Amino acid sequence: MKNTFRWGILGTGSIASKFATDLGRLPDAVCYAVGSRSIESAQRFGNRFDAVKNYGSYEALMADPEVDAIYIATPHPFHKENTLACLAAGKPVLCEKPFAINSADSIEMVQQARERGVFLMEAMWTRFLPVQMKVREWLADGMIGEPLSLVCDFGFRAGFNPKSRLFDPALGGGALLDVGIYTLSYASMVFGSQPERIQADATLGETGVDEQNAELLTYADGAQAQLTSAIRVTTEQRVRISGTEGSITVPDFWHATAATLVKADGSMENATGESGYHFEAAEVMRCVGDGRLESEEMPLDETIDIMRTMDAVRVLIGLKYPME
Repeated sequence: MKNTFRWGILGTGSIASKFATDLGRLPDAVCYAVGSRSIESAQRFGNRFDAVKNYGSYEALMADPEVDAIYIATPHPFHKENTLACLAAGKPVLCEKPFAINSADSIEMVQQARERGVFLMEAMWTRFLPVQMKVREWLADGMIGEPLSLVCDFGFRAGFNPKSRLFDPALGGGALLDVGIYTLSYASMVFGSQPERIQADATLGETGVDEQNAELLTYADGAQAQLTSAIRVTTEQRVRISGTEGSITVPDFWHATAATLVKADGSMENATGESGYHFEAAEVMRCVGDGRLESEEMPLDETIDIMRTMDAVRVLIGLKYPME
């Protein structure tokens, strides 16, 4: 294990399981240690993924000198405190999206990382998929001219449970933080800046969180992004980027395995690639190995800006969480 990157996983829920599963696709990475609030949960998780060490507390995981980086997979409201504790322990951090509940928390997390000189990145795994990297290449090369319109949706139907993380305000519930973050981050990736004007509306459900929402973002150059997200209805989950010289379509964009470029002359180009969480893990490993403190592909200032946009949307739709 001398040349293997040793991951610590903080949390044992479904997203942690997906991340640990995909770590197995990297020959130079291993799920080395697991931290949970109970030793029983840690051992069950660790046994599934052949972890070397299982800890019954987060603090014990952070204190392990053999752990090279920690992936935080706890519910939204705990991202800040878990990240700050890991940074204080000197551990590089990959923090699950959304990065925090709001931009103020995000700013504090980033400030601590920079002051301590410790790597930190938001786990926006979609951005690192090969297909999305190709989309960024097409945009950078001007293959569709100037991108002026983005239409992006991400909705799924969840069974109503007022105590679940999707519907409980105390857990940061609602569509915006859970899947709307994907659409907002995609718009930021495409246009390379944050909007000058934001319009938004939402349907707030029985528990007070947004069960579906819609945003119209307008940028300085006149470009627009039409975004929707939902947790009570399944949508196409598709991206379409239209430019002055063509368009790009990405079906199932958040776990994309294909994209199509159509140029103004009618010619087409297709891109394909596998999906998985191991691409973001590889980015962290590359950055940490190179001594970098953040990723050029998912920079911390952009993460903060996206959270600011999300804050503005929540003001417009009247959604505030009890911990704020």
